[in-house]
Amino acid sequence: MVLINEAQQTYGVGEEALDFSLPGTDGKTYFLESFSSAKVLVIVFTCNHCPYAQVYMPRIIQLQKDFVKKGVQFVGINPNDSVAYPDDSFEEMKVWAEKWGLNFPYLRDETQETAMAYKAVCTPDIFVFDSQRKLRYRGKVDDSSPYDQPKTAKNFWLREAIDLALQQKSPKTAFRPVMGCSIKWKKKNEPQFLSIKASK
Repeated sequence: MVLINEAQQTYGVGEEALDFSLPGTDGKTYFLESFSSAKVLVIVFTCNHCPYAQVYMPRIIQLQKDFVKKGVQFVGINPNDSVAYPDDSFEEMKVWAEKWGLNFPYLRDETQETAMAYKAVCTPDIFVFDSQRKLRYRGKVDDSSPYDQPKTAKNFWLREAIDLALQQKSPKTAFRPVMGCSIKWKKKNEPQFLSIKASK
């Protein structure tokens, strides 16, 4: 488990979305431009093996269903070191994409360069960009504990952030620290910006 603090604020509201070139489980290669028609782009750094990522994935899939007609596009990116964590290999991503019934692209960040560029720190780590690709929100899906059922949530922060991003606005609290699994960096690849408190 990892508790994220100031590290997540190093890439904050107002920052521009950064380009990438990443393979998807569907056999296509995706770039930032691939989602140019989206009115809101939600980038989710996630993975297969993390229990936190697994808990939140159904909620994220539901949000894509709810917002697809409004021009909102989600994309998942898995940056984990698959040598140390074979469950996060590209082949396993294909298995999980089918198991989850993903309704958005699931991309592999093998070099971890995209995760480093976005200063992602955990899974899940969620970024909401408006039509101008300015960051409007970063943080939690809702106020429920990862161990709780979704129905216990009273504040649906990601949903609210997407609604506001469609209006080119940010929520009053645009950064909400996330609890999740730390990104599994390759040896000597852990970014200098990272400042976290973790317990194994």
